[in-house]
Amino acid sequence: MARPSDVHTHDNKENTDTSKGTSNAANKHTNGGADSSNDSAAKNTTLSSILNPPTKRKSTDAAPTTVDPDNESDDLIGVPIDQNPDQIRRKIRTFIEAGGMKVGEFCDAIGVSNNSYNNFLKQSGRTKGLNSATFENAWAFFKKREMKGIKMPSKKKQKTEAAASAAKDGKDDSGVVDISGIELPGEKEDAVEVYDTCDTIRKKIDAHLRKPGVTQAQFCRDLLAQYHGPKKPAHITGSQLANFRGKKGPNAGNSTSVFYAAYVFFEKMRIKEGKKKTKEREEMEAIWGPKGGFEIEKNMSTARYIVSIGTEVYTNKYGEVHL
Repeated sequence: MARPSDVHTHDNKENTDTSKGTSNAANKHTNGGADSSNDSAAKNTTLSSILNPPTKRKSTDAAPTTVDPDNESDDLIGVPIDQNPDQIRRKIRTFIEAGGMKVGEFCDAIGVSNNSYNNFLKQSGRTKGLNSATFENAWAFFKKREMKGIKMPSKKKQKTEAAASAAKDGKDDSGVVDISGIELPGEKEDAVEVYDTCDTIRKKIDAHLRKPGVTQAQFCRDLLAQYHGPKKPAHITGSQLANFRGKKGPNAGNSTSVFYAAYVFFEKMRIKEGKKKTKEREEMEAIWGPKGGFEIEKNMSTARYIVSIGTEVYTNKYGEVHL
C-alpha cells in the first residue's frame, strides 16, 4: 500500500510535468512569429541559392563584386533568365562600344575575370556559354538596369564630340580616318590579296568599334563600300558582322564578305596612317604570298580531308592546315 508521502510526491511530479508542457506550449505560441520569420528567411535563402547557384572560379577570376552600386540581391529572386547567351553577347558589345564602361570596369562590375569575359565573348550560339559566370552575371547586370529604367548608353554624344575635332585630325565626321583616296591592287575586281587571319581581323574590328563616334551601322556601310565588282554583296548587315565576330579560329569565317571587306578597310587605314607592317603581317606574306594570299574562296570551316587512320589534322596560327 502506498504511503501518503509517496502519493504526494508523485502528484508533485505530474504537476511539474504539466507545468513544463504548458510552459513549452506557451513558448511555442510566443515564438511562433519568430519561427515563421525564420522559415521564410530560410525559404528565401534556398530560392536564392537555386536561382543563383555558386560557380567555381579559376584562380584568375576576380573576386565577385556587386553588380551595381545599389545592389539588391533579392530583386531578381524568382525572375527567370529570359535571354540566351547570344543576346547577352550582343548587349555586352553594344554597351562597351557605346562607352558604357571599359572592358576592365565591366568585368569588375559583374564580378568576373577578363579570361571569363573573353572566353564568353568568343563563343557563338544560343546555348554556348550557358554555364559561364559572365553570362549569368551580365544578364543580372542588364536586367537590374532595365528594372530601374536605365537605358543603354548612346553613341550620339560621342559622335558629336568626335565630329567637332574631326577636321583637326584629317578624319571624317565619324572620327575615322578618311581612306577614300586609297586604292589597293586588285580592289576594282574584288581580288585584293589578304594577309591577315580571321582572328586578327576580329581583334581589329573590336578595337575599331570601341572608338568614339563609330557605330556598327556605319561600319557595315564602310565594309560594303570596299566592294566594287561582281562579287559585291547586296548588303552587309549587323547580324552578319556579329556572326563573324562570334567565331573563333584563324580561318573561321574566311569566306565571308565581312572578312574580306574588313581586311581591305583596315589595310587602307594602315597605309593612310603611315603604320609599318607588323611582324605577324610579314610572316603571313611569307607564308601566303606564293599562294596568292590567304584563302578566301573555300570555306575552311567545312573543308574535308581524306587521310590515313591515325593522321592528325590541325590548323596553325597562320591558318595553314597541316595533315
